[in-house]
Amino acid sequence: MGTTGRRALGRPFGWLWAAFAVSAYGTSLGFGAFPLIAVLVLHCGPAQVAALAATGRAVGALVAVPLGPWVEFRRKRPVMIATDLIRFAALMSVPAAFALGLLGFAQLLVVSVVVASADIAFKAAGGAYLKALVPPRDLLVANGRFEATTWTSTMVGPPLGGAAIGLFGPVTTVVANAASHLLSALGIRAIGGTEPPPARTAGAPRLRAADLLEGWRHILADPTLRPLFFNAITVNGLIMASEPLLAVLLLDGLGFAPWQYGLVFAAPCVGGLVGSRLAHPLAARFGRHKVMRTAGALRACWPLGLAFVQPGLPGIVLVIAVQLGLVTCCGLFNPVLATYRLDHTDPGRVARTLSAWSISSSAAIAALTALWGLLAAVTGPRTAIAIAGVLLLATPLLLPRRDNSPGDKLGAGLGAAAPETR
Repeated sequence: MGTTGRRALGRPFGWLWAAFAVSAYGTSLGFGAFPLIAVLVLHCGPAQVAALAATGRAVGALVAVPLGPWVEFRRKRPVMIATDLIRFAALMSVPAAFALGLLGFAQLLVVSVVVASADIAFKAAGGAYLKALVPPRDLLVANGRFEATTWTSTMVGPPLGGAAIGLFGPVTTVVANAASHLLSALGIRAIGGTEPPPARTAGAPRLRAADLLEGWRHILADPTLRPLFFNAITVNGLIMASEPLLAVLLLDGLGFAPWQYGLVFAAPCVGGLVGSRLAHPLAARFGRHKVMRTAGALRACWPLGLAFVQPGLPGIVLVIAVQLGLVTCCGLFNPVLATYRLDHTDPGRVARTLSAWSISSSAAIAALTALWGLLAAVTGPRTAIAIAGVLLLATPLLLPRRDNSPGDKLGAGLGAAAPETR
């Protein structure tokens, strides 16, 4: 068991992981850049900033509906490279327009939609490519490494991005984010080798209505994926819907300084790193299903504590403690969930399944964010955060009670034999 964290997954996976890492750090550096540009450069009000956040997710999810089937029947690596280049070009249009004095709110909306759509297509292609690249017994290790990279970049990126914006201006991190996608494309290109053509590649396959719905059909028909799907979109939606309200409560209502606000969210990300590194060893010892149910239940218990935050040092300590517990459980739960999705999906429908999952998650987050904004306008941010926390306490009921898949039995017996990759 002690060697699992050091396990080598091969050169191709190394390039894929490197590409993911550089993209993740670039995205984290650019976190919050568009709202800052909207406020500082375009002088937009709260309604426009909220619309920017919701529209990118909602319209991006709608645009991405046909992308899942389109990705499914094409080689995945060229799709990943193409979506990286699309994100690079879209993001670079912002500093270019800013330099020419032509940047407007409509452009930010369009770019956010393009980037959101490309993100969904990239994730769908990337999940399918990972399933083909890594042996099934190593998928949890690989997903654990990706999850650890995500949390590390989230811990480091936003504070550095904030400093860069202060020193060099509001579009600096957009340039860094764009460059990261270009480097990611080069890393994926460096994987080399040949990728076998997927099914239905004779001629130009037509997009059928059945293909558009296949991902959702598969999720809803699978007795393990179905409860996980509803659990995941509900938990993510309620957590993300509370984030803007927590920002209003901490910065406006309780007088937190901006650096304190950044600290209470950046510091707990170390818990995500710890949780992701523990995912494979704990699954090897106790079984993936038990780990997933335990972490999934625990992650729902923390957010309610945010409703009791107070000003000053006690408030800072409380938010860090709550976020640390939440992020650690999410870091443990997410790679197991990602592995379950791949294990329970045939190679010929992975892209459509992951697209359907991402589209539903983005739509749910957009809808709940808008709904909780209205709720906060009526009840106040603290009450709205408390309501979300109470609802989250019921979400463990959506987790699957049992799983008889061979992957779970395999996961409990791998021990030192299975390498960790992510």
